[in-house]
Amino acid sequence: MHGWTGRTVIIDLTNGKIIEKKNYLNELRSYIGGRGLGVKLYSDMILPYIDPLSPENILIFTTGPLTGTRAPLSGRHVMVSKSPLTGTIFDSSSGGFFGKELKFLDLDALIIKGAADEPVYISIQDENLQINNAIDIWGKNVRECTDQLSRKGSVACIGRAGERLVPIANVMNDYFHSCGRGGLGAVMGSKKLKAIVVKGTLKPAIADEDRFEKARSEAKGLIKRGSSGLSTYGTSALLNLMNYQKILPAGNFRKKEFSDASMVSGEFIKENYDIKGHACYNCAIACKHIIKSGAFEGYEVPEYETLWSFGPDNNNSDMGSIIKVNRLCNDYGIDTISAGSTIAAYAEIMGEDVKEFTELVKKMGDNVGVGKELGKGSKALSNSRGKDVSMQCKGLELPGYDPRGLMGMALAYATSNRGGCHLRAYMAGPEVLGKPKKVDRFTFSGKAELVKIHQDETCSIDSLVLCKFASFSVPKEIFAELLSAATGVDYSIEEFLQCGERIWNLERLFNNKAGFSRKDDILPERFFKTDGIDRNEFEKSLDEYYLQRGWDEFGVPTGGKLRELGIYKAF
Repeated sequence: MHGWTGRTVIIDLTNGKIIEKKNYLNELRSYIGGRGLGVKLYSDMILPYIDPLSPENILIFTTGPLTGTRAPLSGRHVMVSKSPLTGTIFDSSSGGFFGKELKFLDLDALIIKGAADEPVYISIQDENLQINNAIDIWGKNVRECTDQLSRKGSVACIGRAGERLVPIANVMNDYFHSCGRGGLGAVMGSKKLKAIVVKGTLKPAIADEDRFEKARSEAKGLIKRGSSGLSTYGTSALLNLMNYQKILPAGNFRKKEFSDASMVSGEFIKENYDIKGHACYNCAIACKHIIKSGAFEGYEVPEYETLWSFGPDNNNSDMGSIIKVNRLCNDYGIDTISAGSTIAAYAEIMGEDVKEFTELVKKMGDNVGVGKELGKGSKALSNSRGKDVSMQCKGLELPGYDPRGLMGMALAYATSNRGGCHLRAYMAGPEVLGKPKKVDRFTFSGKAELVKIHQDETCSIDSLVLCKFASFSVPKEIFAELLSAATGVDYSIEEFLQCGERIWNLERLFNNKAGFSRKDDILPERFFKTDGIDRNEFEKSLDEYYLQRGWDEFGVPTGGKLRELGIYKAF
């Protein structure tokens, strides 16, 4: 095979057995790899009502046909499982170098089954796979664990939050890259799996080198021309812009702008800190930044969502406190959006802003005291306290884009298969940034079709696996060309996008079987109040979205749609 490897390795931690499964071409062609392959493998192996933290659940790591190739922004991998936070099928993607090393092991997928009796870590160096005792690193946080294991390869591990089964725990790789949101770190902790260390030497084969190089060169040029802001500021460049547009939520979404936004902006960071870029594998953008000197020397610069969640969402303008808590969350392996948003909800319940985050985050990571309650996320917190203050969809805390000023984003949040997420369909692209084309952000008109298109395309890109920043500059024609040249299997643009639609519908089917339906495709009540979203217009747009999708009025894919996509058997 080219692009793909055709290999999946399954490790059963209960009995230590290791088996190899063949991935067939028709399956790979239909689901591409990455997110798509992970969702297909997961839905084939697991019943929707499974307890996410039971030994019977599985955890899947996948690569895509472009992972580890010369394609720009191709250093990512994907994890797939059922979320202990949302109860939905859940995928998460991370950058760094772990994905490239996993692909260099000649693997499309690595599946973890069962649970060990005592802590272990997995080490794979080419054909040498070992399950090792991890007693000496269990209880250590991410940086210390990675320091100890990194000589063997790229490390993906959990901190103490994952060990203690905190539902907002991440899986971290290469120190501060994360498969975030949804609590997949807790799934890994439930298996007593502390870390996976990978180092490979088998570079992926390309079917048509000349064709691939032409498409690669064109994509690289487009990305370089369209990403100067990201290279300079990272995602923090968005903060002042979102505040100016009055879509930067503050005080747990009680306000739409923050008076001190400039104090936690990318421009403030650039002016007040000595920073340098940090790039993932084969990335010319280098959107992540490291502080080079001063009190925070060596600390990673917080990204937009972290600046927002611990800044404006908590009425906080102290940049130093955000830098500090960002490092702490990364070390414990805690999702910064869910952590900051849950603390903001807690502050609203308590009637006063939280001034010091460090101790609360430590308690969340160690699963003790009030941290035990906060670590379950804002939905559980709101339910336990009897207060409707959780800003989430399907249990996943919303990111820092206020849907009251972005109707497309509002619909995307509500219909997202993994819960409140901007990355399923980044509608701030067309609605704010004008990428690929500017649309009116204050109307639902035309948004149902546009959200569907963005969701399908994102599924396909997540399956390649490429960084989402590629979609800001690279047209889908080039994605299809890169995929065709790499694999030797020709994809038309329509076939490429239909793969995304197939993946989205398979995710939806899993969630339907797990009990999710139209009643869950909704926003928090706060957004429908005075000066908010018109509920009737939202419901009409949801009806139109279901129509565009070929689903029934309850949000369930019809038999006709499933036959069209070739997944009727899954229904």
